[in-house]
Amino acid sequence: MKKLRSKFPKTGENRPPETPFWLHPYIRNYLYFMQFVESASELTLRSYKVDLEQAFGSFFEAPEGSSKVPQKLPPFPPEREQGLLELARAAQRRWGELSPASRNRKAATLKSLMGWLHREGLMDRDLAALVHGPKVPTRLPKHLSVDEAIALLRACERSQLESREAFSTFIMVALLYGGGLRVSEACQLKFQDIDVSQRTCRVQGKGAKERVIALPDLALKALEKAKAEAGSAAYVFGEKNLSPRTAYEWVRKAGVAAGLLRPLHPHALRHSYATHLLRSGANLRVLQALLGHASLQATSRYTHVGLDQLARTLESHHPFGEDTKD
Repeated sequence: MKKLRSKFPKTGENRPPETPFWLHPYIRNYLYFMQFVESASELTLRSYKVDLEQAFGSFFEAPEGSSKVPQKLPPFPPEREQGLLELARAAQRRWGELSPASRNRKAATLKSLMGWLHREGLMDRDLAALVHGPKVPTRLPKHLSVDEAIALLRACERSQLESREAFSTFIMVALLYGGGLRVSEACQLKFQDIDVSQRTCRVQGKGAKERVIALPDLALKALEKAKAEAGSAAYVFGEKNLSPRTAYEWVRKAGVAAGLLRPLHPHALRHSYATHLLRSGANLRVLQALLGHASLQATSRYTHVGLDQLARTLESHHPFGEDTKD
């Protein structure tokens, strides 16, 4: 796996501490656990590695030629438990100028490591309870209006014959808005995952969890055409999985071509899919399954979109509503 270069400043007081070599075997075992037991995604593992490098010093790959299989480790001595906690708190102080969301995510990495050490019996205390992240204000998902979504699809449909990229862009938009896929799920989609007869698609989401979703005719027809033209390619977007960076650029340019007033990002299409389904009466539990959310709390963010409809319903049907008065 390619190592990400840390973008965190390494000068003055922001410099990470000297490498505590005694900690490296524990972190290697933890990352092994996250990859092969928890099935964390490649992007998640990269983020964890960067966070841990920033907190505890230089990178934690196993030495060249050594086994990467987890080794049996002794429990932490009490003095090292306190040392680990102090290193974590020092890292959080260095992260003080980052956004609350970034600091909260990095705190979650530290808590995850410490919780694992305690569960594995390597640490008597659960230090995770002593690491706190900032409260992050809840942001409502940005989504397109129905008119904007239709304008986008029509613009992509009109331009799909202009080039291979334009056709791929049309498929990408159809998957993100028509099926609610995450951009990473769409990028690694294979033709074998699509069942045209059942009008379904099998996708692998976070934590290697699979789910089956229904696709609209617009997306299915485009995928059938792509398969006919693909030759021996296994992936929908070529010989190998597509870079999410490329997908972002396709969607951004599609938004410009459709005349949208705000920059368009892939996740806005997934949010629009969820928002429009819920507004049309979709059950929240069904929507949770379609989106692949682990908890209903993540899906419940979309309930805000029905408040205007709720207000209109109240006015129309409640005895005190304006529309019910004689």
